[in-house]
Amino acid sequence: MQKVDAYKGLLKNNGLKNTKRRNSILEALAKSAQPITVDQVFLELQRNDVSINISTVYRILETLVSKDLILKTNIIGENKSLFELNQMDHKHHFICMSCRQMFAVDDCPFEQYGELLQSKMGFNVTGHKLEIYGYCQNCK
Repeated sequence: MQKVDAYKGLLKNNGLKNTKRRNSILEALAKSAQPITVDQVFLELQRNDVSINISTVYRILETLVSKDLILKTNIIGENKSLFELNQMDHKHHFICMSCRQMFAVDDCPFEQYGELLQSKMGFNVTGHKLEIYGYCQNCK
């Protein structure tokens, strides 16, 4: 019940109506240890007996992305997006080109560089995203 209340507040604070489907999608993303596809979200909802069609899942995910409640990552070379809750923490990913697993990168090499660009160019840096593609230990 605490998660539903937390999602209710999160949705309300971002100008969105609290619905069972939105809550279910947020919960499915929260359960996942790594970003997941629309199909994986849909299957998780079906396992939990949530009545929803795939087009509604797409629509809700895009709405949540537009409000920065979830993050969307597009994998190069694939026509798939991965979604995860926006935990408001700064992170980057390694993405395996073989098994498509994503691994969090612990350190950020761009913090000082962003500050340098900001002072040198007068550009107000508000964030950045880094995805490194390669092959994981199991696939190389």
